[in-house]
Amino acid sequence: MMKKTVIMALMCLPALSWAQSGAYTLKGKMGQLNAPAKAYLRYVKDSKSQLDTAVIKNGVFEFKGSVANPQKAMLFVDAKNKGLRQVGRDHIVYLYLEPGTINVQSPDSAVHASVKGPAVNTENEKLKASLKVSSEKMAALMADYQKATPEQRQSKEFEEAIDKRYEAIQEEQKAVNAQFIKANPKSIVSLDALQDVGGSVPEYADVEPLFRTLAPEVKNTEAGKAYAKKLETMKATAIGAVAPAFTQADTTGRLISLADFKGKYVLLDFWASWCGPCRRENPNVVENFQKYKDKNFTVLGVSLDQPGAKEAWLKAIHKDNLTWTHVSDLQFWNNEAAKLYGIQAIPQNYLLDPQGKIIAKNIRGKALGDKLAEVLSASN
Repeated sequence: MMKKTVIMALMCLPALSWAQSGAYTLKGKMGQLNAPAKAYLRYVKDSKSQLDTAVIKNGVFEFKGSVANPQKAMLFVDAKNKGLRQVGRDHIVYLYLEPGTINVQSPDSAVHASVKGPAVNTENEKLKASLKVSSEKMAALMADYQKATPEQRQSKEFEEAIDKRYEAIQEEQKAVNAQFIKANPKSIVSLDALQDVGGSVPEYADVEPLFRTLAPEVKNTEAGKAYAKKLETMKATAIGAVAPAFTQADTTGRLISLADFKGKYVLLDFWASWCGPCRRENPNVVENFQKYKDKNFTVLGVSLDQPGAKEAWLKAIHKDNLTWTHVSDLQFWNNEAAKLYGIQAIPQNYLLDPQGKIIAKNIRGKALGDKLAEVLSASN
């Protein structure tokens, strides 16, 4: 590990040094791995996912390319050439592609790999070191889940125990990332750390204050501007905001508007027939719908089913006994309503009051029934 004084010196480089475009060389050394071992480098270029491949000989491999700005990448080490899909989490190295030479070395495999490179990778390694304890806890959690039998995974007690551990680890990681962001406002790594703080369901109140601490040169990058736009969406769908209006076709093709439900409490439920967690939550939504449908409450389901999958959507509605209104444009993650609400993961839901104001978000399981009992008893 580099001495603290060296790290501090790198962090004191001119703020825009990492923003310069240029060529990179990624040099790898993974023990004595030989063919058929391969290395894969996955990154995004021109908004499209790219995958480069290199053969590993005597543990050595190399990638070359260029970047407009430093960006996250994943290096997969496939020791037995089983294919990218068979590469486990322990054999992935997270790094940044940035101008200059990036060295990835390990005495044996990706598990023990270290990354040395210009400023951005130095900063990223510092963050990874801070996250080491919680990352090990997460790996242990994943291992416990993988070892569980299908019967165990179907158990409510097992699922709740896993969720509780997962949420606790996430909170640890959020705290570490937040501390890094505050200490490194001029680092592009802080912007990516901010996205980790938010996760797949970010809350405006959690991430906006941290975004505000970032230096102007980070906010003014393309990634920074894109995140600022996400923040606008988060603010528009935060608790207390009036839910953004939209119109989509129901299962018969009739256009349905969110405004049609004014005057009622509405659970706006984003789901899909292909989403396992959504389908497992559906019985709970059905139970609460049946209990409260005569008390000024209803559900509006918005499906992220794929183009050409209308039959799968209808079949899931029928099989799960979802007897409320359903809409979709069958555009998968490009569903216009989902984009309007910044949906990056499902299931997600929003509870709206009769004026269309968001009063709760992502309430599932027992929490859904508790919240409905609270607001509906208070309204009667």
